[in-house]
Amino acid sequence: MRITRTVAGRSRRAAVLVTTGLTASALLLTGCSSDSDSSDTSSDANGKITLTVADYGQFGYKEAGLFAKYHELHPNITVKEDTTAKEEDYYPKLLQQLTSGSGLADVQGVEVGRIKEVVDTKADQFADLSKVIDVDDWVSWKEKQATTKDGKVIGAGTDIGPMSLCYNTELFKKAGLPTDRKAVAAKFAGGWEDYLKLGEEYQKNAPAKTYFMDSASAMFNAVVSSSPKQYYDESGKPIYKDSPGVKQGWDLAAEAADKKLTQGLAQFGDPWKAALRKSTMATVVCPAWMAAQISDAAGEGNKGKWDITTAPGETASNWGGSFLGVPTAGKHVKEAGELVKWLTAPEQQAAVFKATGLFPSNKGAYDLADVKTGKLPYFNDAPIGEIYADEAKSIPETVIGPKDADIKNAISTQINNMEQRGTSPEKAWDAAVDKVDKVIG
Repeated sequence: MRITRTVAGRSRRAAVLVTTGLTASALLLTGCSSDSDSSDTSSDANGKITLTVADYGQFGYKEAGLFAKYHELHPNITVKEDTTAKEEDYYPKLLQQLTSGSGLADVQGVEVGRIKEVVDTKADQFADLSKVIDVDDWVSWKEKQATTKDGKVIGAGTDIGPMSLCYNTELFKKAGLPTDRKAVAAKFAGGWEDYLKLGEEYQKNAPAKTYFMDSASAMFNAVVSSSPKQYYDESGKPIYKDSPGVKQGWDLAAEAADKKLTQGLAQFGDPWKAALRKSTMATVVCPAWMAAQISDAAGEGNKGKWDITTAPGETASNWGGSFLGVPTAGKHVKEAGELVKWLTAPEQQAAVFKATGLFPSNKGAYDLADVKTGKLPYFNDAPIGEIYADEAKSIPETVIGPKDADIKNAISTQINNMEQRGTSPEKAWDAAVDKVDKVIG
């Protein structure tokens, strides 16, 4: 089965994929630097060193067994991961460590919504990875986000978030809706307005105490992510009050809340996870990394009940993604850079994709078996590899601002208030603007 939709010469495709594994030799050898055995004066008496990697959420390295494999390749190097559950807790700590120059890991993760601020204000505290990695290996817009005006690259791209839609086929069937991926996609081919119309259709016949979507704030973020200009313009001026994408996303979120199409659950919290386990929400907007979050929360009992299809509308979009940077204050800058190069090489990014569904930013991974011909058994063998690869190559470059994440979080909080507390759209917007203006100064 193949879904093809073409606009202005660009096609978005989904094809049924087959799982094949990477050979052990490919996974272990590709991306390995020939001189990565080197050590510095801070190594122990036996020449052994420990590299620390600080990140947040789920980067997939543990799940893919990559740190253990790196130790097999480099017996003198042990890699330890320090993971913070929530990025909003992780980032302030990172800023404090950069300011003080102490407490930093050898490798630090940076979320895309923060990368502009780090590039603009902290670039001198990160090693220039343009000397270590080949930036042409990544989708072009990804590495531009981590590149300073004078060409210094402070982060290597990990995953990206091409957009799709995850849906519960069991709930769709009970509500009298189609469950076939192509048929579902056709219901909202016209865009997010059609998505809400489908939501109204769902709610008319939905099983009791179920909802069409988990969160209107999640839909808002998906809508905004398809806009080339989101919260800032090219000059660095905040434009969120007048941004067409923000306006469209806000209006749709307000409509969804008013029509009770949403369960009103902030994503990733315990109530959201419980709702997934209990199958009380029918759809979740799904950037590539979301599949792992859903499968983990919903549990084995819901395996095969979920599926994935293309996102509403015809505009390719990206939501999320991260980078790995190497602080210059580290004791093992050279070795840390080589670890980053290896972790973000095609074979390792493909292994992370196979283990967690996090989609690679390195274009070289798209032709590897675990990406090109892989599938997600949990999601009814959903055809994610080719569709995400196609979308990744056609996602337009967007303007990233220094406080993108803070603006998004402030607006999302107020959308949650519309859903959960019945706050009027006018009061919620005023509260969001007040919060944002205080944050951006």
